[in-house]
Amino acid sequence: MEFIRKIVFILIGLGSASIASASEGDSSVSPYAYKITEIFGLPITNSMIMSWVISLSLILLIRWAVGTKPKMIPGGGQIVVESLVTGIRGIIEPIVGNRMIKPTFPILIGFFTFILMHNWSGLLPGVGTIGLKEEGELGHFFYFFRPANADLNMTLALAIIHFAAWLYFIFKYAGAKAIFLDLFGNKAEKSEVPAVLYYILFFIFGVVGVIEIISIAFRPVSLSFRLFGNVFGGENLLISMSNIFAYILPIPFYFLEMLIGFVQALVFTLLVAVYIGLICNHGDDEHAHA
Repeated sequence: MEFIRKIVFILIGLGSASIASASEGDSSVSPYAYKITEIFGLPITNSMIMSWVISLSLILLIRWAVGTKPKMIPGGGQIVVESLVTGIRGIIEPIVGNRMIKPTFPILIGFFTFILMHNWSGLLPGVGTIGLKEEGELGHFFYFFRPANADLNMTLALAIIHFAAWLYFIFKYAGAKAIFLDLFGNKAEKSEVPAVLYYILFFIFGVVGVIEIISIAFRPVSLSFRLFGNVFGGENLLISMSNIFAYILPIPFYFLEMLIGFVQALVFTLLVAVYIGLICNHGDDEHAHA
């Protein structure tokens, strides 16, 4: 009932916020998502609703393109899906290695497709253009449909999933001993360096291992903020251009956002693949080390 009441207030222009479009006034995008309603005490935000809509649409689209079962003679939709899968696999396989491509590919292709579609969702008509503006001269703009990756909660969730998957893969396929040696082990060959220097290197590589652990702990932070910053910055850029001139000026920036959305999805996926390959790809003679 609260959700319906809010919608009615929005439609008739009541409440503390006034209806606005992104092209009206000098509005900026709020750094946090707008709460639409609550379910069992849990907030439901505009970015959550957008993520559900896009995710469901993506599932239905792939099911429609491929069908209930892939065909030996593929149709146009199946060819597009297979081209995406084989293309991303060709990029990822040299990084994670031949041994790891099979167990890791489902989550990596999932990361790429999910992030790409949600990055591009901000370019759909009505997304980021119609919503509520806070009262006051410098009020933020709360639009009804917010791209999921423009919400730090979503990008942080993706980064946490990556971290959990990374731990699972390295412990299952590399093992604790290999992980310890990769982080703290002496990388020099005893026969190729003086004995004194060889034992000094144990201390040096130990310090490097501690630094590496600190950098690993910050990976979820860097992954989440990189993706959030680019998508959130793009939303602000499009709104700023629309405020200047709403009809023609934003068009080149839409193409720019398509490119940035693709690059950021690919960067996120490749970084996760690199993190896995750095430890799990040892001894794979068929591929180069990540």
